[in-house]
Amino acid sequence: MDAFYEGYRLIEQEPWDYVVKLDGDLSFAPDYFEKCFDHFNQNNRLGIAGGTICNNVSGVVEVEAKADPQFHVRGATKIYRRACWLEIGGLIHAPGWDTMDEVKANMLGWTTRTIDGLNVIHHRLTGAASGAWKDRVKNGTGCYITGYHPLFMLLKCLKRMGEKPYLIGGCGLVFGFVKGYINRIPQVEDKVLIKYFRQQQINRLLGRKSLWE
Repeated sequence: MDAFYEGYRLIEQEPWDYVVKLDGDLSFAPDYFEKCFDHFNQNNRLGIAGGTICNNVSGVVEVEAKADPQFHVRGATKIYRRACWLEIGGLIHAPGWDTMDEVKANMLGWTTRTIDGLNVIHHRLTGAASGAWKDRVKNGTGCYITGYHPLFMLLKCLKRMGEKPYLIGGCGLVFGFVKGYINRIPQVEDKVLIKYFRQQQINRLLGRKSLWE
C-alpha cells in the first residue's frame, strides 16, 4: 500500500480518468485494459473492476479463488473510476483494504465486479511469499479491521477449515480475527460503513438480497 501511494502522489494532481493498482507478478493479454475500459464505458456506475485472477497449473489455466463473490475484485488488479475513487476516499492503510473499498463503493451506489472471462495470470499464488498460516492470520486480522459480523466470520472460518489447506486456513482466520480484539487493533472508523457491511452479511446468511447476489 505504501508503494502504491508513493506512485499515486506523482499523479494525484494530474487530470486522470482511472487509476490502476496492479501487482508486479501478473501477465495478461495486450488488449486487457482496452477490454476493461469497454466495460466501464458500458456502465457509468461501474466504479471498481478488474479481471479474473488465474494460475497456470501444469499448462491449465485455473481460477485462483473460485468462491469469491462477483462484487469482489482481487487486490492484485483493481481499476478505479475517478469519481468513485474520490467518493470512497481512497484506500485504508491496513489489511482488508481490498474489501472496504468495494463495500463503501456499493454503499454509495456504485457497482464493483470481477469481469468474467477476462483472465489475468498470477505467477505466484496469493500468500505464497509469507506462507499459508501467516497469510490466513493476516486475512483474519483484515476481517476484524473491516468489521466483519462475528457470526458471519465464524461460519466463514468453519467453511475454510474444510478447504485446502485443511484446518490451517480456518484456524488462521480465527486466530487473526481474535488477535484483533485482544490487541485492540484499530478498526475502520466509519461506523455507518461497518453497519452497512454487517447488514449485508446478515442478509447473505438469511438468503436476502445482498452484495453477494
